Amino acid sequence: MLIGLIGKNAAGKTTVAEYLKSKGFYYYSLSDILREEAEHSGIFPARDNLIKLGNELRKKFGPGILSTMALEKIKFDRNYVVDSIRNPEEARVLKRQAQAQLFFIDAQERVRFERLKARARPGDPRTFEEFLSLEEKEAQNSDDAMQNIEATILLADKKIENNSTLQGLYRQVDQSLESKASAQQFERPDWDRYFIEVAKTVATRSNCVKRKVASVIVKDKRIISTGYNGTPRGVKNCNEGGCVRCNSFAESGTKLDECVCSHGEENAIVQASYHGVPIKDSTLYTTFSPCLMCAKMIINSGIKRVVFNEEYPLNETAARILNEAKIELVQHRF
Repeated sequence: MLIGLIGKNAAGKTTVAEYLKSKGFYYYSLSDILREEAEHSGIFPARDNLIKLGNELRKKFGPGILSTMALEKIKFDRNYVVDSIRNPEEARVLKRQAQAQLFFIDAQERVRFERLKARARPGDPRTFEEFLSLEEKEAQNSDDAMQNIEATILLADKKIENNSTLQGLYRQVDQSLESKASAQQFERPDWDRYFIEVAKTVATRSNCVKRKVASVIVKDKRIISTGYNGTPRGVKNCNEGGCVRCNSFAESGTKLDECVCSHGEENAIVQASYHGVPIKDSTLYTTFSPCLMCAKMIINSGIKRVVFNEEYPLNETAARILNEAKIELVQHRF
């Protein structure tokens, strides 16, 4: 879940952000990103300087650059709250994320002015007239690269009033979160994609210089063995010169009798045998379809289903004997 906060000065965005942080949300502020940029450039982080810097960045890199910079730091295995959204394109960049929602935090002008005085930040207006002038300056702008709070507010999904107590504010936030959670659609991979993705991760352990391949063997939705291609245990790694055939980058399909690398499927089956793990009636997931040698091992080991991602060259005979042995062969491409 990604919650973006929109609102005018001292409406309570930071208070809402702190409340969401207490509920496990990770926090990013577009203003903090500006302050970091100001520090790198040796610019004093006063309000006017930050506004000017933000406008310059939007003109140079596009109106949504600050949100883009925030998204580069976000990992989508957790919940986030993003604060200080002041340009419509910043809001649109965030809204393109599948689980994003924008909250508009609102409060009356006098209430916000009193809060502004209380926090006493450098560069904040000191009189109500100065406050209203600042509001007008930030509210609308014909230049797409500048702040435009009013246009940004129109993109909000929820409005939260913050004129009274913290308890009332928190209650509205909780209600909005509950509504968002109940409507949230989780994108979960099916089991075949899940185990193929695991196999792709296993393949990163391969030491073969020609192609990284890996397999996982699964029974009852539980991984019971894994294997990746490379030289046998105790033999110099392929990437260290252990396999002359691979290191000479021999033409595909040639000099296979000189290759000392074991295949991913082969290693997954052998590892199960080495550790005494039965694999009869299991499913083998592999990043490339099996070669003829591995197909024979699959048949004789009792594996009943093979799911692969990419086609391996020269595997017509392998596919034929797997089908003849009544082993289900499925390609899962994505």
